[in-house]
Amino acid sequence: MAAGLRLGPLLRYVDWDRGDTATVWVETDRPCTARVRCADGAGGAIRTFQIAGHHYALIPVTGLTPGSTTPYEVLLDERRVWPPADHRFPASTITTPPPGPAEVKVTFGSCRLAAPAEGEKDPEGPDALDALAAQLAADPRAVRPDVLLLLGDQVYADKTSKATRRWLAARRDLREPPGPDVADYEEYTRLYYESWLDPEVRWLLSTVPSCMIFDDHDVIDDWNTSASWVADMRATPWWNERVLSGLMSYWVHQHLGNLTPAELATDELYAAVRSVPDGTEALRRFAAESDADPACARWSYRRDFGRTRLLMVDTRAARVLDEGDRRMLDPAEARWLREQALADRPGYDHLLIGTSLPWLMPPLIHDAEGWNAALCQGVRGGPGGRWARFAEDLRRRSDLEHWAAFPASFDELTRLIAEVGSGTDAPATVCVLSGDVHHAYVAEPEWPPGRGGPDARVLQLTCSPVHNSIHRSVKLGFRFGWSRAGRRLGRALARHGRVAPPPVEWSRTGGPWFGNQLMTLVLRGRSAELWLDQARAGRADRRVGRRADQRTDTRADRLGDRRTDRRTDTRADTRADRLGDRRTDRRADQGADRRADRRADRLVRVEARTLAEDQGVGCEVPVEISLPGE
Repeated sequence: MAAGLRLGPLLRYVDWDRGDTATVWVETDRPCTARVRCADGAGGAIRTFQIAGHHYALIPVTGLTPGSTTPYEVLLDERRVWPPADHRFPASTITTPPPGPAEVKVTFGSCRLAAPAEGEKDPEGPDALDALAAQLAADPRAVRPDVLLLLGDQVYADKTSKATRRWLAARRDLREPPGPDVADYEEYTRLYYESWLDPEVRWLLSTVPSCMIFDDHDVIDDWNTSASWVADMRATPWWNERVLSGLMSYWVHQHLGNLTPAELATDELYAAVRSVPDGTEALRRFAAESDADPACARWSYRRDFGRTRLLMVDTRAARVLDEGDRRMLDPAEARWLREQALADRPGYDHLLIGTSLPWLMPPLIHDAEGWNAALCQGVRGGPGGRWARFAEDLRRRSDLEHWAAFPASFDELTRLIAEVGSGTDAPATVCVLSGDVHHAYVAEPEWPPGRGGPDARVLQLTCSPVHNSIHRSVKLGFRFGWSRAGRRLGRALARHGRVAPPPVEWSRTGGPWFGNQLMTLVLRGRSAELWLDQARAGRADRRVGRRADQRTDTRADRLGDRRTDRRTDTRADTRADRLGDRRTDRRADQGADRRADRRADRLVRVEARTLAEDQGVGCEVPVEISLPGE
């Protein structure tokens, strides 16, 4: 039987140095040779490797023309499987940067629940990735991102859909731990099928390069929040298989594509899994070692996009959890971040630090996390005392685990940003890109006079979720956290915890915005612009992805409007017994065809501002948005 395409293709890497190479990720249903064939003659082929009965390939594509956009096909054993004959979307393409300086458009977000099965209501509202795909598919002139940064919670291992729970119930007794959470590698693959077989998202990921990093839900809620949490989890009979499977599936589906061809060529694990008929044990050993000792693995990575440098930082697996010296990053990881940020500073104009967890939070939350960390350490009543036990319970219940919960690491990152952003070689901007908190905002730090504040414009840019929701009470809490009263309450908590003031102060200069959304940075020379686009439920349209009249509605709380419940979700057939079916290609296109009869979601720009200009850093000009139909 001929090999079939089970998942993908995902365009992962596009070279910004020479502009002639790329990588494309696929999963197939049997061993085969996977090939990418481009319309201009470029291409590449590689043999699949096997993990836990699944077959994957990261196909190297060479011979691309700089400054070109070329359609491509995927062939398995020389039989074309992508795009299918009746594909309803535009051709998947690889776009390479032109020689010389080029504009870079970086779109980012986090936290995406998979769309519900056909016929089920979508309580999360319109999906921002679906809306972006619809916009790009319908309008060739639409602004296409050069890279899509997915900053965590690409899948939810601890918040499974109704369809997945039915599928899990057919495999095992959900009354036994871990219940409706995923338990092993096979169940993790189900999450990726459910998320990436969405027809719009599948096409989008096939034509826009992506960089990814995990957050907690990619493995489990509150992953590595504290040493006592880890001890409690390791005492359960199911945790070891869960965490190893989570790391294995992340390596296969997300991490591998983050690597450049040069890094892949020297990666010992990649060589090991490809050198044997079944690479499961090699990958499992690696996962076990990295879970036991974070220094054994590096999930962080660097990408350069012309004169823009991206440092994607692991803030989950690399933690040091000893209450006496808690660190967001272990010493080796912290050294790596410092070295990469300071290396060849004249070679870049913009530094992007991708961290799933925000660096700058609402001041009340920042101080509450520092207070909580101090109590857990035993500043009141000693280690293990009543206050420490109370604080540990509060930490887990309230997700108090951002950079502020690791005060030494917060201060270290703040000093590094100031150092990188200072001097004649300083970049124009240093932007910390984050997600996690299910809303979007812009925050800007201010260094005290005489403390050596940076010359670069420094910003915390937070954008979340892509497709999720937030309780009204949490919205109110975030708003209060920025208020004067919230600041005063936060300082009172800090004094109770004997926590020193942070080395910088900061204020919110944009937001908070609530809804399903994406941020985009447009970097051109030493100038920078910021856009925020939110998903709206569109009007019925006969063409897939056609944008309805774009009406501006900037009221944040209306983004989750219950009118979205009237959407008829006609994704690719996601019924529990069909997700892994080998007829994936036909099913996905039938889903795309059915989408022609549903309401077409679209993106609406609700914020645009200039962050930096070539003539000088620090200009901020909010732009009024006027869209057709206003």
